[in-house]
Amino acid sequence: MSGPRVVLTGATGFIGSAVLRELASRRGRADSGRGPHITAVARRRPPQAHQDLADTWVTADLSRPDTLRGLCEGADVLLHLACALGPDPAACAAVNVHGTAALMRQARRAGTPRVVHLSTAAVYGPGPHRGADVHDLVPAPASAASRTRLAGEACALAAGATVLRPGLVLGRGDRWVVPALSELLARVPARWDGGRGLLSAVDVTGLARLIACLALATPRAPAGVFHASHPEPVRCGDLLAALAAHRVLPVADRDLPWEQCLERLHATPGRISERQFALLARDHWYRSERIWELARCAPGPAPVELLGEAADWYRGEVAAP
Repeated sequence: MSGPRVVLTGATGFIGSAVLRELASRRGRADSGRGPHITAVARRRPPQAHQDLADTWVTADLSRPDTLRGLCEGADVLLHLACALGPDPAACAAVNVHGTAALMRQARRAGTPRVVHLSTAAVYGPGPHRGADVHDLVPAPASAASRTRLAGEACALAAGATVLRPGLVLGRGDRWVVPALSELLARVPARWDGGRGLLSAVDVTGLARLIACLALATPRAPAGVFHASHPEPVRCGDLLAALAAHRVLPVADRDLPWEQCLERLHATPGRISERQFALLARDHWYRSERIWELARCAPGPAPVELLGEAADWYRGEVAAP
């Protein structure tokens, strides 16, 4: 008897490639014939190192719904992890809204019984947010990417999906969180607001384990929206200190009040906005225990404890002190 047939979109992306590796490892550990059959979906031909991780590779583009036709036929699970993150509203809408809607139509047409859809806690917009559950907050997205990802959630929920909203995702392949911290430390060299901001974060390998469990576990998680960070928030100051200890970032050895942080930020122009600075420096944490319990998946070590595994990656992405 063959194992579940899993369709994975975004299979060459930051999170998608981690999920692909996790699924492939479970295929190897499973009893003969019971591991997942993986159909990996990407816009381009996969890197050589990824080719053997999936049973089948399919080239498809969410901005071209005709390329999605028949993608879910025979699938037991759809893991929709692909998205557009750029600043162009039209490009984001084409992928995150219209592409997601087209993909969910394919899943419904094929009768795919299990759908997991990746979103983001950025849909909540400016904080601070302190220990909120999903139903405690009204989304107020502040960017084209987050606005369209929120709209995409509605398409997925209509197809009965389990929707995940992780916070900051750390680990090998991260090109946003730690590079942004590096820029911000150069512009505002201090522990911002004393480093006491609490942040929801998750290591990409932990998130991949969670998604794989949701794909394969019995019974399946219910439809609905769930926070998907590590249950324990991390202090901003602890995150900066850990990255400094791994020689990824310089040491921040003084505290600066928030208003002075903003003055320094605006005095030194850069890529990261005040809104993004606040997202990384002030309270943005969300209750996430429920989804780990439903997936029967142990959260594992806190993401700060796993930074050493990605330190060489990060040192290659940012200028080491």
